[in-house]
Amino acid sequence: MKAAIDLNSDLGEGFGPWRMGDDEAILNVVTSANIACGGHAGDPATMVETLAMARLKGVVVGAHPGFADREGFGRRLIPLTVTEVEQLVATQIGALMGAAALAGATIRYVKPHGALGNWAADNGPAAEAVVRATKALSRDLAILAISGTELEHAAREADLTVFSEIFADRGYLSTGRLVPRSHEEAMIHDPEAAASRLIEFLSTGLMPTVDGDPIPLEAHSICVHGDSDGAMAMARHIRSKLQAAGTAVRPFLQN
Repeated sequence: MKAAIDLNSDLGEGFGPWRMGDDEAILNVVTSANIACGGHAGDPATMVETLAMARLKGVVVGAHPGFADREGFGRRLIPLTVTEVEQLVATQIGALMGAAALAGATIRYVKPHGALGNWAADNGPAAEAVVRATKALSRDLAILAISGTELEHAAREADLTVFSEIFADRGYLSTGRLVPRSHEEAMIHDPEAAASRLIEFLSTGLMPTVDGDPIPLEAHSICVHGDSDGAMAMARHIRSKLQAAGTAVRPFLQN
């Protein structure tokens, strides 16, 4: 079994009077939080509030930039140029860094959201644009990337610190990519099934797939989606099962 692992969740994804999920409760379970930066979700008040809660609970925070597509929640591919991707990512990270200054928090890493993250996983130029934007703001920012992707490669080539993540509640294809959300096996809703799969993976390094044999992946962090049904029950159950199996739950970066 892996000695230790991080749990992360995508938070701060409300805006105005609209709230998504129970961020305060999730922050009692996870060790890292990916905070929306005003693109796919989030606004200044939500950013500051979420960052302040994370700081009080000792949770490490990262930026979660995505396509400026609230109607599609950042899950639709927007055909931007690489220059536009670079500008989008830089300005969203910068906005969150400003909010963090008000909240007394420090942004430690960057994890692209949704369709932007999936595009950067498969497309070298898009991945390089995300990395250039991140590096332009601070060489101390790490990249949290889906395991085995172009984004991992681009970040390492740029000499940034890279951490790999897997998903607790998403199905995998034999290519190493996530099962599209339109597919019936895209999501894992049963906390026990999710926890059992993770424990098997942390013991073997092999991730089961829906269309073939298990595949090798690396993992420094496990993502539990904060916007899914039963997110709290899923997060609590996974943390409890990991600890019972002998894996410590702690952040991949220290505050």
